[in-house]
Amino acid sequence: MSISELQKKSAQAVVNIFETGAALGEYGKVTVLPGDTGHLTYGRAQTTLASGNLFLLIKRYVNAAGAAFKHHLEPYLQRLQDQDVALDFDATLRSLLEAAGNDPVMRDEQDRFFDDAYWIPATRAAEALGLEDPLSIAAIYDSHIHGSWRFIKDRTISEHGNPASQNGRSWIKHYVQERRGWLASHRNRLLQKTVYRMDTFLALMEAGNWELELPFTARGVRVDAETLAASAPVRVTAEDAGLRTLRLTDPPMSGADVKALEEVLVDAGYAINVDGIFDASLERIVRERQDELGLGVDGMVGPMTRSALGL
Repeated sequence: MSISELQKKSAQAVVNIFETGAALGEYGKVTVLPGDTGHLTYGRAQTTLASGNLFLLIKRYVNAAGAAFKHHLEPYLQRLQDQDVALDFDATLRSLLEAAGNDPVMRDEQDRFFDDAYWIPATRAAEALGLEDPLSIAAIYDSHIHGSWRFIKDRTISEHGNPASQNGRSWIKHYVQERRGWLASHRNRLLQKTVYRMDTFLALMEAGNWELELPFTARGVRVDAETLAASAPVRVTAEDAGLRTLRLTDPPMSGADVKALEEVLVDAGYAINVDGIFDASLERIVRERQDELGLGVDGMVGPMTRSALGL
């Protein structure tokens, strides 16, 4: 079986859209849904705490060279391995996972992990059944990500026979229909709401797009060559790190930014000892100036006060 790299990206994009709403996926996305038996889920294709795969992913990451959040996430490894569902409510872990999603090391590890854990097994399963169309592989990959591939595969074979006994496209369509029926009647109401996954595949089949030719639409998201060639967005602030919020602290803040504040206040007519130290006297003057300018009076120099002062 041989599909192109672009077809692989297209197939994975469909599942990424199901999982995160974005064709390239969201590497830092953390999800916890009440009633979800997978519990805490994370990453581009949303691997779960309950499956044990979240532990395996984070273990890979902390063992990778240059992992920026290695020392922050390493203490969680045992609890992840134990599938401690209390982690669903650990705000610190969630923040760390979200931040780690912008680390290039995490992104590389996720790409490798999701290939090893889901994509490669899916392509092998498709090959064993004689299914070669990219759309067929995408449907099988989705079931490896979402779960219960073997169960529905066996049900489909029992009801409709082996793929070898019929047209492979007919068999995978039967499979998707069987899976849709199973999801729609599942006792877990959350799973009932995921029938859109099968509806998307059925729509692509009805359109005859077995090769996943671009562009196409999945769940209202356009997948085209330009989208797949782009890099996943990096969410990092471009704000100057030197533009800290100035306030009274112990020990007091000091530096060139405090001195610049003092100089602006001197120009405004205040008698200040320009020494670059944010002390109680400077806080009092900042409060006075904020009141004069009609700003919120809190004695802190953040973005709004800085702008009003012309800093």
